[in-house]
Amino acid sequence: MKAGFEAQLRSVVMLKNIKGTLPAARSSKVYIPERESPATRSFFGETSAPSRSYPVDSTTVARYYGVTDNPSEADFALVVINSPASGTGYDRDDIAKGGTGYVPISLMYGPYKAVDARDPSIAGGDPLESFTNRSYRNKSVTASNAGDLKLVLDTRRAMGSRPVVVVIKMSNPMVFSEFEKTADAILVTFGIQDQALMEIISGATEPSGLLPLQMPADMKTVETQAEDVPFDMTCYTDSQGNTYDFGFGLNWSGVINDQRKVKYSPR
Repeated sequence: MKAGFEAQLRSVVMLKNIKGTLPAARSSKVYIPERESPATRSFFGETSAPSRSYPVDSTTVARYYGVTDNPSEADFALVVINSPASGTGYDRDDIAKGGTGYVPISLMYGPYKAVDARDPSIAGGDPLESFTNRSYRNKSVTASNAGDLKLVLDTRRAMGSRPVVVVIKMSNPMVFSEFEKTADAILVTFGIQDQALMEIISGATEPSGLLPLQMPADMKTVETQAEDVPFDMTCYTDSQGNTYDFGFGLNWSGVINDQRKVKYSPR
């Protein structure tokens, strides 16, 4: 259990930390906005109803900070969101409209139109399909959790000049341009306990994780990348001049440059 917990701590990646926003003093009071979980539908048509709840356990957070539902009383805000979820790339509603069923998979929260998608596609040939071109060029999609972006932007307005810490529960790469400038600190996690997250935020443990994925600058670089060439995407550069490339991460002192960067550098 101890080894597993330590592995969780080491997995957290800090991407941004303006003026030492983190670690946050244990005497601080934190505002955590509720997150709306959207209604979802699986590939097989199974649905789930929308719900609204706190994205982290308030009892766990209360061991480290005072907790308030009023942003005007808070010293900082903690916004916990999921990476964009735009579906599986296949939508039965598209078939109903006369399409092939194949639609974009977006790494953005907001509306995305695939104007740069390949046409014809390099996939196809299923014997159950009467076509071989699965291109989704010029089709549009919006992430089912687009509310996560709104949550960050609304919290920024509510907090004024006080710090906003954004935590992303990541399951796929994403385009950060939609909200990065509004966040004072950004942490990326990959399925950890709330206690591990609070250990990082409070400074009990220094972040040491490095990005295991490239974060693209925009969707054009996603659509035009070569599928058989590694590390060929143009990566997002944030407002602090840091590029969210494979192997990037920050600790309290700044950009991490240790033996891992030498061992695993793709260049």
